Amino acid sequence: MTGRSRWPSGKMPVNFTESDGKGQIMPLNNEQKKQYKSIGHDLKPVLIVAGNGLNEGVIAELERALVDHELIKVEIRSEDREERAETIAELCKAGRAELVQTIGKKALIYRKNPQPNKQLSNIHRYK
Repeated sequence: MTGRSRWPSGKMPVNFTESDGKGQIMPLNNEQKKQYKSIGHDLKPVLIVAGNGLNEGVIAELERALVDHELIKVEIRSEDREERAETIAELCKAGRAELVQTIGKKALIYRKNPQPNKQLSNIHRYK
């Protein structure tokens, strides 16, 4: 792989999850990202993507985790930085979620649940 980014803008694409009620999807604002990063600091990874990459089982577990918790931490066990970035982008796309932050091999991913379980949702538990 080359040292260039795969994406024209140089940044990894993300899928936004908040809707403005008119069908337009809105990105998280900086205040929300700051709050979610704070919550995510103490979270343990609920999903680990290893050598087999993204398969049906990983996608199913991602979906379950996002429905239950809204904000999740994911660990990508790959040594190649570009491969990790690509896997994270694919995870966000598959889960229709937004990337909040990446640090090393871990990513913080968010997708709003319209009917969150207040006992399971990391957003509601840590507010």
